[in-house]
Amino acid sequence: MVHKPAGLSVHESSYTGPQDATLISRLRAETGVQRLHAVHRLDHATSGAMLLALDADTARVLSAQFETRTVAKTYLAVVRGHTEDAYVVDAPVEDARGRRLEALTRFTTRGRLTLPIPVGRYPEARYSLVEASPETGRHHQIRRHAKHSGHPIVGDVNYGKGEHNRLFRMHLGIHRLLLHAFRLAFDDPEGGGRITVEATPEGEFAKAVGLF
Repeated sequence: MVHKPAGLSVHESSYTGPQDATLISRLRAETGVQRLHAVHRLDHATSGAMLLALDADTARVLSAQFETRTVAKTYLAVVRGHTEDAYVVDAPVEDARGRRLEALTRFTTRGRLTLPIPVGRYPEARYSLVEASPETGRHHQIRRHAKHSGHPIVGDVNYGKGEHNRLFRMHLGIHRLLLHAFRLAFDDPEGGGRITVEATPEGEFAKAVGLF
């Protein structure tokens, strides 16, 4: 497991220029290991726990666990508004080909925050720190489901609210998408039982969590 920083793509993509590093290229340079297999994906703007394998056989076993949904994934996110203690979003997500795919995310509230800062037509700003556990792995699923619930993720330029993103930038010095892959639980590919790994929030995300 490695801790992927926000703003770093796993592979070359539209976010990376010819001179920019990716997670894979950076790890190859730092470790000298050339055969690295990313067995799942994290968005460019999302930080946190990322599983990689050193050989193709292990990568296939781990990838199969993601495909069969036996990997338990837990994310942390800061969202707009005060959320319920627990809620579920069961709503299809459209893929790049226009197909509507089933998608379900469970949310649990870990903390609530009220800032005495006017935002929009409100005299104060309200936010929640939530755990998000997606049971499916659709593109931008958590971000889309957060918007669907009426509690978009702070810092999300695609699905969020600009006024809240600006508040965090201008008043708190937090400029990133506040979504972090916190925990992964999976079966040991060598048959050694269940493994749980965690990536402790760092930098601006840790600063955001510290507000709650």
